Amino acid sequence: MIHELFPYLHVHDASAAVEFYGKVFGVKELFRLTEPSGRVGHVELDFNGTILMLSEEYPECGILSARTVGATPVSLHLHVDDADAVVAAAVAAGATLEREPQDEFYGERSGVFRDPFGHRWNVGHSIEKVTPEEMQRRYDAMFES
Repeated sequence: MIHELFPYLHVHDASAAVEFYGKVFGVKELFRLTEPSGRVGHVELDFNGTILMLSEEYPECGILSARTVGATPVSLHLHVDDADAVVAAAVAAGATLEREPQDEFYGERSGVFRDPFGHRWNVGHSIEKVTPEEMQRRYDAMFES
């Protein structure tokens, strides 16, 4: 039985990442484990009851950051009160805008940015309740155009 799922990001500078996520998302650092060398082995951030874990790179174990790899195959989708405000705050704090917030067919207003550590965030808020059937109808209609 599964009890929880924790996203775990690997970054090139955990202290800077904690500062960025705190500034943009208003999250709180719960604790961190730091090696004598200064390398951060583990940090837990509280995203209003959801935990995001971070560590720095461990190339000796094959753990690399998105920046080192040059890409990420993962997007983190975060629901907030005001997607426009969060995306604007992220860009002001150094993120790269990938898509301005816009109203989407699935009933959400969302935008996309890549944080300074190479991770992709899709940030949105609900604008209408849409059934899966209506979503599929709208999705199909996009391909008919």
